[in-house]
Amino acid sequence: MKKPHQDKELLAEEEFLRGADDLLVDFDRAVKVFDEFVSGCRGLYEIGPAVTVFGSARFKEDHRYYQMARELGRTLAEKGFAVITGGGPGIMEAANRGAREAGGLSVGCNIELPMEQAVNPYVDVSIDFDYFFVRKVMLVKYSSGFVFMPGGIGTLDEMFETLTLIQTGKIKSFPCVAMGETFWKPMLDFARESMNREGTIQQGEVDVEITDSPADVVDYIREKVHQAQDQ
Repeated sequence: MKKPHQDKELLAEEEFLRGADDLLVDFDRAVKVFDEFVSGCRGLYEIGPAVTVFGSARFKEDHRYYQMARELGRTLAEKGFAVITGGGPGIMEAANRGAREAGGLSVGCNIELPMEQAVNPYVDVSIDFDYFFVRKVMLVKYSSGFVFMPGGIGTLDEMFETLTLIQTGKIKSFPCVAMGETFWKPMLDFARESMNREGTIQQGEVDVEITDSPADVVDYIREKVHQAQDQ
């Protein structure tokens, strides 16, 4: 069952994006978007170095990718990174769970969706967002890197939006890692080979490391972070 307030919250983004409206109404909505940016900044400002983990909400506890994400969260926390996820079940829960088990900070940036998504029980700091685009900005701003585990359209959206920001120079030295080699390799091969062959991208613009090793993920991100600091 939906929360009593959920329909109203879902309607907020739908109305904001549906096209031209009364100017004062749109101005009022823009103020609400600004308020959400402010809340996000306040909530994430002091979390320290952090890595965001994306992936499907549909994997259960006994799935190999759930276990991989749990180990990843633990390894990141042991190396001093806070772990940020979308706050939901599946991969998100697993990464938050691993971070908490290692004594690290576990953060959930939850988004209101048509289907109710409760924050998983392993989140220490929970921030709710009504607007996807605000949430995306906050995740890039306060993350040292992204880890993309197997997921659906939302995970692909986050991956390619981040790669677009890197390609266009909006962010630099931002490490992106894909975990689940058999899942990601065909798609990344297509991007690096077919798209490069046709000239729609240039060599090196799809800068995603692929590994199934949590230790390698952390080493790669730490190396990239140190390179950025030295620039």
